[in-house]
Amino acid sequence: MKHLINFIESKNIKKTKIYKHLKSTEQEAKVLQYICRRFVRGIEETIVLDILQDNFEYKGYDYLIHLKVIKKLMDMGWLVQISFGQIKIQEVSELEILNTSVGPSSSLLRLLEEGSLELTLPDIKPYTDHLEYLQDQFDVIELLHQMSVSKQGFSNNSLGLGRLKNKLTLLTQRIVERLKITNEPIIVEEFFKEKKFDNREQLIFLALLKEEYSGGEGQYRDMNTLIELISLDEYDKIRNRSLLEDGSKLLSEEIIDYEEILNMFGGISRSFYLQEQILQKIIHPNKKKKVTKLKLDKLVEEQDIFEYLKPTTDLNDVVLHPKTREVLDTLIKQVDKDVFAKLKAWGIKDKRKGIDARIIFYGSPGTGKTMTAVSLAKTLKRPILSFDCSKILSMYVGESEKNVRKIFDDFKTLSKKAKVDPILLLNEADQFLSSRTEGAGSSADKMHNQMQNIFLEQIEQFEGILIATTNLLENIDKAFSRRFNYKIEFKKPDKKQRKRLWHFMLPEKADYDEVFEVEELSKHELTGGQINLIIRNTAYKVAIRDESVFSMKDFLDEIEKELGSSFEGSKSMGFKV
Repeated sequence: MKHLINFIESKNIKKTKIYKHLKSTEQEAKVLQYICRRFVRGIEETIVLDILQDNFEYKGYDYLIHLKVIKKLMDMGWLVQISFGQIKIQEVSELEILNTSVGPSSSLLRLLEEGSLELTLPDIKPYTDHLEYLQDQFDVIELLHQMSVSKQGFSNNSLGLGRLKNKLTLLTQRIVERLKITNEPIIVEEFFKEKKFDNREQLIFLALLKEEYSGGEGQYRDMNTLIELISLDEYDKIRNRSLLEDGSKLLSEEIIDYEEILNMFGGISRSFYLQEQILQKIIHPNKKKKVTKLKLDKLVEEQDIFEYLKPTTDLNDVVLHPKTREVLDTLIKQVDKDVFAKLKAWGIKDKRKGIDARIIFYGSPGTGKTMTAVSLAKTLKRPILSFDCSKILSMYVGESEKNVRKIFDDFKTLSKKAKVDPILLLNEADQFLSSRTEGAGSSADKMHNQMQNIFLEQIEQFEGILIATTNLLENIDKAFSRRFNYKIEFKKPDKKQRKRLWHFMLPEKADYDEVFEVEELSKHELTGGQINLIIRNTAYKVAIRDESVFSMKDFLDEIEKELGSSFEGSKSMGFKV
């Protein structure tokens, strides 16, 4: 502590060892001396007004002209503002800091303790393994992050930007020199050469690898943080976004992937991660056994219970009732790390970071229940497996109870083998969810009740996202109703929604007659499923003509067939249940 004691006791501050490292005027150094004297006496923060009045001669309010001294010391990183949290120094005016408190920064305290902030690195030696190399590279990532924070002007910077740049230069040069004298191949460097990564792609890869080694859901997964890490200025940020967009080398060659999550501000954020096969190659370079990730769709082909659904639409492509979309957005927010942290702190969620939800989609046929489930899977970047519940009795006559449990057991086995977390969609789950028979006497009734009891037990134990679709909510057994934490109704679309559905589903490249009016078609009370069927049937009819032009009459004829009555007397609201 000799440098600290020398600094706070000195009467000629310019002769202290650390003065040259401060890069400040004598007046500024004396202010720091005053604050440090208070700090060692246990006063961690000092009001700026007191600093000015104790250190400068003044008449009236002349001390205000010296606010620039405090502001400069904060800009240089020697003082930190205690009153404000994470805030950009550049955005704070001089007058705003007058009645706030400041204290010595960690970089100033380190300088006072060590007598210098100059970097001294160990002797250059060959890397003995890839972990030594990665530690140096992770230090580079940390320095780049500190520099990006420093450029943004946040008040909690620990080092000045110039010193950070100097340290980064020395460290990167040291890595190059150590690699030159290392005889054993470094797996990450070999990988970079194989993929022909440029420096920016290397840094993105290393930042994501650092997250994997630290075992967190940390800051380097965020798209904006990664862009800041590799960018020098605003133009660079715009240019570098292409490295993390679909079609980039990192994504198209399946080196990294991302999850899209709804953040608390209502926007969509991307959280990036390294693909598992790449991660295994780097973390376990000497592992002889090839680590492979079995594809879920290939595994599903080998069994006869589930259907693998491939999403073609996300939630933005589906016409939903605003209330339905609001519930789904609330569900999606569970993957936000800040939301998860709150739920975990409150004891609502355990260590599992994924979404846990048991959902019922109910409503008339054709209102988009299955399409919404599949679209939700795409939005969450999850696979989805579907089971047709109407087949359970016909498929497993005499063994229905046993095979209800088998549905869930096989689902877990497939998920574990493929190392993914798919959504389970139970289509037409009415017979599972319907009220159980009281005082059941027949063997069929007993079997049905037993099957439902097992189903209830499996729902209770299920982890992840389970969606059951049904036509009638009022027939659901109360015991089942309590187990589902989301019950979402799919209403028949109103005229405005029907108009959107017509516009969305009509062929874009087709020809239509001059009197064609979507407004007229939207008057007829149809579900989305019915509209899709009508368009397809009309298309088959029009396609065989020499002049393939869609007319209003073509559609009206198909609508009449679908509704099963004349337009004047039509009261139908879709499929009748």
